[in-house]
Amino acid sequence: MKILIVEDETLLREGLADLLRGAGHTVLAAADGETALARGADPTLDLVLLDLMLPKLDGIEVCRRLRELRPRLPILMLTARGAEDDKVAGFEAGADDYVTKPFGTKELLARVDALSRRRTLEPDGPELIEAGDCSIDLGRCEAHRNGETVTLTSREADILRWLYQHRARAVSRSELLEVIWGAPGDLQTRTVDMTIAKLRQKIEKDQTNPQIVITVKRVGYAWGRP
Repeated sequence: MKILIVEDETLLREGLADLLRGAGHTVLAAADGETALARGADPTLDLVLLDLMLPKLDGIEVCRRLRELRPRLPILMLTARGAEDDKVAGFEAGADDYVTKPFGTKELLARVDALSRRRTLEPDGPELIEAGDCSIDLGRCEAHRNGETVTLTSREADILRWLYQHRARAVSRSELLEVIWGAPGDLQTRTVDMTIAKLRQKIEKDQTNPQIVITVKRVGYAWGRP
């Protein structure tokens, strides 16, 4: 893949570049938010590795603007340990996944590979689903309701696609972790629930009584009301 590393710490940026090149990827780099936006507009770019603490323009704003430019471009955040607010803000801005500093090289490469697999498997054409008063275009990563359009992250679109394809049954959190995140199913994390919560804010008319992505107690999630 062609990957943009956005990191203002020189040693970390160069170390990440060496790691990704060693794994066979092509690497671009940016040390500040403004440069990141300029290089992120490259239509041949496949993934962005984005730190949140940046000069000139912070990572949250960079993420938001890149998501507007490239709705299906995978964005992997770098966050500080325990900075849950940063993770939530990143997901709200459109990030697909995060890795916490300090991180292991194997974990980082695994997350990059998982985003690469999901991107490769995405259909080229639009996939339209009518769900109540919401029209969802999975191919374009968009949802439409009451004349308004909201952008979905590629991960949110993948979750909806998987739930819809398997709408005859409930889907466990472990299954979503394995299929959508490429992570071990027994990983103890609230990532799935956090992502579903943000997704519901975009597509559900009433988040207290969801009709599109419903919770199945002691199992996980399912598509729509039976």
